[in-house]
Amino acid sequence: MLLYKVRRLLASLFIRANLSTVIFAVALYAATCYLLLSAAGETEIVARENFLYWLVVTASTVGYGDYSPATPMGKLAVSLWVIPMGLSLFAMVITKVGFAISDFAHRGKKGLRMINLKNHTVIIGWNGPRTLRLVELLLAKTNGDAGHVVLCVDAEIENPLPERIDFVRVESFSHAETMQRAALDRASRIIIDNPLDDVTLTTALYCDKVSPDSHKTAYFQDESVGELLRAHCPKIECIPSVAVELLAKSSLDPGSARLHRQLLDSTYGMTQYSVPYQGEAALPVGGLFDHFKHNLAATLIGVRRAGEQKVDINPALDETVEKGDTLYYISAERLDEKRCFAIKNQAMEATTECSPS
Repeated sequence: MLLYKVRRLLASLFIRANLSTVIFAVALYAATCYLLLSAAGETEIVARENFLYWLVVTASTVGYGDYSPATPMGKLAVSLWVIPMGLSLFAMVITKVGFAISDFAHRGKKGLRMINLKNHTVIIGWNGPRTLRLVELLLAKTNGDAGHVVLCVDAEIENPLPERIDFVRVESFSHAETMQRAALDRASRIIIDNPLDDVTLTTALYCDKVSPDSHKTAYFQDESVGELLRAHCPKIECIPSVAVELLAKSSLDPGSARLHRQLLDSTYGMTQYSVPYQGEAALPVGGLFDHFKHNLAATLIGVRRAGEQKVDINPALDETVEKGDTLYYISAERLDEKRCFAIKNQAMEATTECSPS
């Protein structure tokens, strides 16, 4: 009866105990067993190479029988202390580990776990099927290695795609303590897509503060709110709704909606991509256009000059591309930067040959 009460008390304390207490209890149990068996004269069991193995086998009741107490006192110690206490501790440790694994998985599914990533993409906001479609586009194989995607929401939902993305749930999108879970300061891309423009605005301002070096895009239904954000944070790319423009264009030029959808959909067919130019020598647009078309089966459609927001669509062939400019092209998949500008040496040689002696 006394032993039963001791076991119940130990079980109650163990369930409420933290990791350090558990380690201390196991260490105390092992030390007590060693002292009792040493005092009983069980020299073979307490040998350095045998004791830990024997204690685990005995405490877990596996009992291979290769080592066993030989003295009466040793048998008594094993019967009254080693096996009863060992079995209780062993079962409790396994239970504790199971609880820890279950809690870890539960916290990840609920979005309560800290994300340990860098150079990842964070999607802030939840719009049901729209958000799931956004994730699908980001993870499309034609985009190359898009890295990890983290979905950050303030809604009472669980991870909708547990096998494909990481998930974080926060109190609000400006709550610093819970927003830390998404590792915004280490993200390379942040996409803000909320149903309410005022929430998008405050979230964008917060993200610009904690993650100034990441590329941030924000979707607004009201373009004037986007212009307000752009005035304060010019580096944030504000995406307005183009439903009205697309409606008018499709009316005048039938099929325009399907064309624009095709250019934006990276899951199949030809899609629009971009690539920055980091070379030192200026490259001719005409040479790049021919290179993209004949060597890469792609079409160069625009250039955005360094430091500018406007994209020059269908640039003149006699213009040049300078360091820091960004090219936009249509291709079946994202092209490697080195392949895109492989005409560099050819262009320089041609310039040298054509220059007057």
